[in-house]
Amino acid sequence: MTPHAKVHASKRQPPSAHFQESTPMQQTTSKPTEPILLAAARIGTFDGQRALTGASGFFFEREDRLFLVTSRHVLIDEPSQHFPDRIEIELHIEPGNLTRSTGFSMLLYREGKGVWRDGTDGGGEIDVAVIEIERAALPQACVLRAFTPAHLAAAHDAIEVGDALLVVGFPLGFHDLLHHLPVVRQAIIASSYGLRFQGKGYFLTDARTHRGTSGAPVLMRDPSPTTATQALPWKLLGVHSSRMDIAGRDQVQDEALGLNCAWYADILLTLTEPQPDPTGD
Repeated sequence: MTPHAKVHASKRQPPSAHFQESTPMQQTTSKPTEPILLAAARIGTFDGQRALTGASGFFFEREDRLFLVTSRHVLIDEPSQHFPDRIEIELHIEPGNLTRSTGFSMLLYREGKGVWRDGTDGGGEIDVAVIEIERAALPQACVLRAFTPAHLAAAHDAIEVGDALLVVGFPLGFHDLLHHLPVVRQAIIASSYGLRFQGKGYFLTDARTHRGTSGAPVLMRDPSPTTATQALPWKLLGVHSSRMDIAGRDQVQDEALGLNCAWYADILLTLTEPQPDPTGD
């Protein structure tokens, strides 16, 4: 990164309330819900019972294994002394009635070691993390959708600067409180897609974003979905992380750039690879 640019890395929202199983206010309509809204997850971070922050995430499935994807700094952020010991995500629990939801808690440490997976490359740390979800622990009637490796962009895909994107998340924790669904912001690709911006593993987007959006999927409509992606016809291009700004910007005279860092989603292929059995069995 050049000395003239800086990244505002923490885009978590302020402390939020503990998730509780909801009581439906009314039944949902028969209108089918867009599947990308069921692929995103609202995340709350906690230190014991103390609520810390809120963020966004999404589900990624590889073979028979299910993962929650978010930004690494949502789970641990040394510069801001953010060290939660567990997270909660909100899950729909009744097909056909989105007003029913519950909180699903996951511990972040086991025997003193973090349970998430993250990584580095030649440019340094990558602000993406995944946690494997135990399917057997999920509510029996859990309703969610998940992206797969088939949703990742291929080398031959025509993806260019200026192409339209969507960012699906929970800015400032804002969402449909009745149906427990995220909101969507429009974006465009703001740097050459496929090139590592300033040597880092991300590209830039031009979008209005807020705290709480960290970890949201950055998507582009798939014009030619395959059998594997037809039910969720989007290309998963990146994971929204933070906003980009200029060091030394005059806070009075100059507006913020409105540019954001989205880490290339192909890192998920590395982070979701099968792990060796530590017992050797």
